[in-house]
Amino acid sequence: MQITMSHKIQLSPNKQQAEYFAQACGISRFTWNWALDKWKAMYATGESPTGMGLKKVFNSIKREEYPWTMNVTKYACQQPFLNLQKAFRSFFTGKSEYPQFKKKGVHDSFYIGCDAFSVINNKVRIPKLGNVRMTECLGFSGKILNATVSRVADKWFISIAVQMQVTPGTCENQAGVGVDLGIKALATLSNGETFDGPKPLKIMLAKLKRLQQALARKQRGSRNRAKAKRKLARLHYKISCIRQDGLHKLTTYLANNFSEIVIEDLNVSGMMANHKLARAIADMGFYEFKRQLLYKAELSGAKVVLADRWYPSSKTCSQCGTIHTELTLADRTYICSNCGLQIDRDLNAAINLQNYPQTVASAAA
Repeated sequence: MQITMSHKIQLSPNKQQAEYFAQACGISRFTWNWALDKWKAMYATGESPTGMGLKKVFNSIKREEYPWTMNVTKYACQQPFLNLQKAFRSFFTGKSEYPQFKKKGVHDSFYIGCDAFSVINNKVRIPKLGNVRMTECLGFSGKILNATVSRVADKWFISIAVQMQVTPGTCENQAGVGVDLGIKALATLSNGETFDGPKPLKIMLAKLKRLQQALARKQRGSRNRAKAKRKLARLHYKISCIRQDGLHKLTTYLANNFSEIVIEDLNVSGMMANHKLARAIADMGFYEFKRQLLYKAELSGAKVVLADRWYPSSKTCSQCGTIHTELTLADRTYICSNCGLQIDRDLNAAINLQNYPQTVASAAA
């Protein structure tokens, strides 16, 4: 089986290398904004712009008008055109929103093609820069496709995409499991196990508010404001790391210990529309849980079943199948009026999810 995996590794650049990265990010951002501006202007006049067409125009004028774009790798001012083409394709097919102009300091990154860098042990060689030390060696072996250098808070990372040939594993435990995701507990399994989410945002919310207030009081353009901004960014990064760690531990456990995993196909964006629960839902990371579980299950040989989002797993009695239509979010114990079953609401939903494949097969028969 051929798959593509990315390994994101923190870099340890010196001052000169960090300045190179910042300049490359700036050039990539400038090129994107230049291309988007030209795209909108051409579209307004009835023309049909393309990423490759704009790239040819930019290459014909960059030596005279923008010579500083040649100080870094060529990919910093080439890849944005292809990314913009892809972004508009996604927009026209309804998969994403209209592309927007990029701002400095927001998702700073630049792309490097496989022909322009090489990895040797714990160092990566980058064009017009030389060797940059990585905090760890590349964890995958295979054909290197590309890399993306990005900045998170005041740290630099490189994400290296590798194409590998792997043989799916065989899960020793052939049992199936239903997984009910929630806010009180991140995951409740049909076998009775529960996994509490780390809830880093809830724990650090007071500190986050203090840092946001401190940033708001600083004068724009001052050094103190820049320091406050870095402090806030570091806290956001710490929160995301704690959340990712909890999700990785849970998804790895599920992929390695169960041959069939049934989860709900949650409408996360719809759930986030509830302003009372949006923060708690975002703090759990439901979408990231699904993303991690899918690729880990593929590697371990486990099967992931997505239950229909309209399947009433919480309202259905796991013992007799009666649907309790009046059940609300405040009801934490499921009490069946037909058979008298009393069970934890989340455990009841997890058991129903485990039985979901058989329920669907019976209904289709």
